[in-house]
Amino acid sequence: MAPPGNLVVPLAVLLLLLSGAPWTHGRRSDVRIITDENWKELLEGEWMIEFYAPWCPACQNLQPEWESFAEWGEDLEVNVAKVDVTEQPGLSGRFIITALPTIYHCKDGEFRRYQGPRTKKDFINFISEKEWKNIEPVSSWFGPGSILMSSMSALFQLSMWIRTCHNYFIEDLGLPVWGSYTVFALATLLSGLLLGLCMIFVADCLCPSKRRRPQPYPSKKLFPESSQPLKKVEEEQEADEEDVSEEEAENKEGTNKDFSQNAIRQRSVGPSLATDKF
Repeated sequence: MAPPGNLVVPLAVLLLLLSGAPWTHGRRSDVRIITDENWKELLEGEWMIEFYAPWCPACQNLQPEWESFAEWGEDLEVNVAKVDVTEQPGLSGRFIITALPTIYHCKDGEFRRYQGPRTKKDFINFISEKEWKNIEPVSSWFGPGSILMSSMSALFQLSMWIRTCHNYFIEDLGLPVWGSYTVFALATLLSGLLLGLCMIFVADCLCPSKRRRPQPYPSKKLFPESSQPLKKVEEEQEADEEDVSEEEAENKEGTNKDFSQNAIRQRSVGPSLATDKF
C-alpha cells in the first residue's frame, strides 16, 4: 500500500480542479444583451455593440475576442454589448445592418461605426486611446433615435411579422402557398381602403369644403334693417319709371302737335293750288 502522505498532493490537485471547473464553465458573461425593449440604454454612457447572427461564421470567430474584450469593460469604463439580428429585426433596421458582424461605438448618444481590426488588443486601444474621435459620427437624420430610423425599424418588424404569419398559414393551418398570398392580398386591399377613408375623414375635418348655398330671395319682411335699403331702391326705381313715362308722354304730345300742324298746312295749300289752275 502507498503511504498516506503520498496521496495528499493528488487529492488536493483533484479537489482544486473539481472546484475550479464549475467556475470556469459557469462564469457569467460580461457581454450585455440588447433588445428592442432596452436599446435606449445605449444613449447614455460609452458602449461597444456587436451585431451578429448565430449562423454567421465570421461572427462565430469573433465571439472569443469579444468575450475577452468584455472582461476589460469595467477597467476601461465601457459597456460591451451584442445584438442578435435574427431575434431583433427592429434593431437591424434601426441601425441599417447590411453586413455581419457589424460593430458600433456609442458615446453619449453619438454613434460611430467601427471598421478597424477585430482583435481584443485593437478594441482596447480603440477605447483607451480614444481613436473613436477620428471617426465621423452618424448623422442625426440616420441616428437610431430619429423618426426615419424608427420608421425603418417598424418596417423591419412588420416584415418579420408577415413572415411569421406566412409560416403559420403554411405549416400549422396547411394552406397552400397561393392561399397564403391571397390572404395577404385581401388584407392589403382592405387596409388600403380603410386608410383611404381615414385620410378623407381627416382632410374633411381639417379643411372642410365650402359649399355654395342658394341665396334667399330678398323680401320686405326679412329684417327691418335690410328693408330700409330695399325701400330706397324701390323708390328710386319708381321715380325712374315716372320720369320715363313723363318723357314718353311729352314725346307723344309733340308728335301729335306736329301732325296737326302738317294737316292744317296741307288743307290751306290745297285751295290755293285750285285757284291757280283756274
